[in-house]
Amino acid sequence: MKKQIINISAFQTAKVFAVLYFLMSLPLIALMAIMFSFSHSPGPSMIMLIIFPFFYLIFGFIFTVIGAWAYNLAASWVGGIEYTSTSVEGD
Repeated sequence: MKKQIINISAFQTAKVFAVLYFLMSLPLIALMAIMFSFSHSPGPSMIMLIIFPFFYLIFGFIFTVIGAWAYNLAASWVGGIEYTSTSVEGD
């Protein structure tokens, strides 16, 4: 059966993506901290490495709100994304 997504809740989607961006940035920050600790050249300060995931969270939220708004606008003009779904029997 075909279904169509015609509206995306901007703030709920943005909250989810902001947390995902934050969580995905943590391993990258840890890796950067390890790499910079072995480097002889000056790298970013530890304060910047701590603040960096929060930038991901804030800007991830902002740009997801903008993206959801843009999707909703486009979907109102040309229709939403269509997908096909099927029922699956439980185990």
